[in-house]
Amino acid sequence: MNKNPQSKKPSAFPTKEAILAFIGTRPGKIGAREIARAFGLKNANRIALKQMLRELANEGRVESRHRKLHHPGTLPSVTLSDITGRDTDGELIAMPTEWDEAAHGPPPKIRVAAPRRDRPAEVAGIGDRALLRVEETGDEDDAIRFTGRVIKVIDSAPERVLGVFRSVPGGGGRLVPIDKKQLGRELTIAPSATNDARDGDLIAVHVIRQGHHGPPAARVEEKLGSLNSERTISLIAIHAHGIPQFFRSDTLAEAEAAKPVGMSGREDWRKLPLITIDPVDAKDHDDAVHAAPDSDPNNSGGFILTVAIADVGHYVPPGSALDREALLRGNSVYFPDRVVPMLPERISNDLCSLKANEDRAALAVRMIVGRDGRKRSHTFHRVLMRSAAKLHYAQAQAAIDGRTDEDTGPLVTTVLKPLYDAYAALKREREARGPLDLDLPERKIVLKDDGTVDRVISPARLDAHRLIEEFMILANVAAAETLERARIPLIYRVHDEPSLEKLEALRKFLETLHISLPKGGAIRPAQFNGILARVKGQDVEQLVNEVVLRSQAQAEYSSENYGHFGLNLRRYAHFTSPIRRYADLTVHRALIRAGKLGKDGAPEDMDMAALGEIAAQISATERRAMKAERETADRLIAHFLADRVGATFTGHISGVTRAGLFVKLDDTGADGFVPARTLGADYFRYEEDARAMVGSRSGETHRLGDKVTVRLVEAAPVAGALRFELLSEGRMAGRPRPAGTSRKPPRRERHEQTHRGKRHR
Repeated sequence: MNKNPQSKKPSAFPTKEAILAFIGTRPGKIGAREIARAFGLKNANRIALKQMLRELANEGRVESRHRKLHHPGTLPSVTLSDITGRDTDGELIAMPTEWDEAAHGPPPKIRVAAPRRDRPAEVAGIGDRALLRVEETGDEDDAIRFTGRVIKVIDSAPERVLGVFRSVPGGGGRLVPIDKKQLGRELTIAPSATNDARDGDLIAVHVIRQGHHGPPAARVEEKLGSLNSERTISLIAIHAHGIPQFFRSDTLAEAEAAKPVGMSGREDWRKLPLITIDPVDAKDHDDAVHAAPDSDPNNSGGFILTVAIADVGHYVPPGSALDREALLRGNSVYFPDRVVPMLPERISNDLCSLKANEDRAALAVRMIVGRDGRKRSHTFHRVLMRSAAKLHYAQAQAAIDGRTDEDTGPLVTTVLKPLYDAYAALKREREARGPLDLDLPERKIVLKDDGTVDRVISPARLDAHRLIEEFMILANVAAAETLERARIPLIYRVHDEPSLEKLEALRKFLETLHISLPKGGAIRPAQFNGILARVKGQDVEQLVNEVVLRSQAQAEYSSENYGHFGLNLRRYAHFTSPIRRYADLTVHRALIRAGKLGKDGAPEDMDMAALGEIAAQISATERRAMKAERETADRLIAHFLADRVGATFTGHISGVTRAGLFVKLDDTGADGFVPARTLGADYFRYEEDARAMVGSRSGETHRLGDKVTVRLVEAAPVAGALRFELLSEGRMAGRPRPAGTSRKPPRRERHEQTHRGKRHR
């Protein structure tokens, strides 16, 4: 007879099978307390329950992780997971952080579902560690039988580093980092940890040992592609920033099923000679323009302007697979060698590309403009249009300047001249409005057929560019005004005025140039324009343009309107590029709803909170795209210059920090770094207000914007980093150094004095 009362089980005590069934169906945390509560077990019974759970664990039928029970070989409903990559459809794939591989084999993969539109959640990326709510799909044909939704991204993710694998004799390899900040940091990869990576592969590794007496070691987690050609340089940025590059299968299926639209519910505008004017290498054409003199005697000298935009909203209804993925991407990303589009090519390059002489669906705005360029009224229309011509900027400009070709010849009098006449009116309004007028050159990388850099150019800024820009700005204003009048929530494009801190820093800098920026009162773009006009044609022109630019806030998307400071507009929304920006698509849907132009408009229950979440998300994807595009350009140019180490270049100082000087080259726009320790024998201190490095003894000064000559010392193409040696003499107490003096002592003496400078610092 068993005299231990604790070992007795009540007659209603659950069987092991009942407990196992409960664990298998119960979501959330499962422990002894939850099981006891579910089966109504009292204190004495709970002791027996714990004994049964130990028996089940000893039999290998349940496991306990962090005091949670679940079936062995399965995943608990809430699982801490590491996001390791993407599948062929572009969806994120995760694996449980803790898994007994010896007992249960390889860890199961979890397909991470995109956030729901009606239930915003944190967005995770490759390399993140996240808490997932996991469900088993039950789809026996799917190799991945778990799906998970992100509950929270955990900051303490294992270190994941991207780089290029370089093999070493004897097996194994090392990692060449792609991050400029990690240059010089060597990671060794053992032969057993290469995951079959080959020399030149872009790889993702986990750091597995921080060495105290040698370099840290790493394990190759994922092979991302080969970098043996410059054509694949953009892959670095794509993977480093977690930019989705493959569309999901359901998204592609929806795109392929889409059909051209007919006249139903649309106005027939096919006889209106709208034309597209785009860059010469543009693959999609989503905006078309037209202008004609207004015949209304009350608007003498005025114009009727028309801007037609591809009707993307017709093909991408809210809540569809196309819509969900477009929101996830936020925008298209443009690299010199490829485009990572927001929408599949069937939509972006075909059905929604306003091809010449083909019927296309469009959402159009017709605007009445006075002689002074001010918009008097506007209306929105859902139309079927047919572009009369596809032109590029230089072609349109050449035609209006008298150099026509077979495409532009027939259009000069009837189409192009009215467009330019209307632009002249809009230009008068722009000058009266006074938006911020920065003059900074744009660089464009031209590739050869093999993907290598041919040259870097600064394209001429033509009136054709400005014409299209002014037409689009006016259409965007019209969109915002229409939605405000209809009291329909929208996503604005906003640009805040500079912060007080940035204004004070700018003011102190301008004082070094004997230029004043008044304190107090509201700041206006016109005040900056006055400063820019004052330095026009002077040596400091580019310097002042760059410093004024850096004083500005960053434009973003917001469901709340606080105006656009740079354009000096009270209300502004992006409407003109729904193929490549999700913000514009939301505005299209809102306009369709406002004008009762169809049943595929914005949902009636779309509120400010939901729009605010979308605005925050697409602002983040925009910043991600800008950074990825900039880094890719830096890497391509570093490849271009890698065989010119030792050559000299001219440029100007584009940045000053305590660590040294950043120099931008004149011919390529490439940015490189001059470490402070290499500036010379003196100890150079950083003077923030003057944006300068100043020698403590000599007074020699290197200031932001100074023209310099540098020698290329080192190029790290994978990281996009260049290191220069400064050859130019600095200013002496604000003046050029007297002739005959030398900035640098002989090499040996310079080396010794540099080390004395380090001790001094």
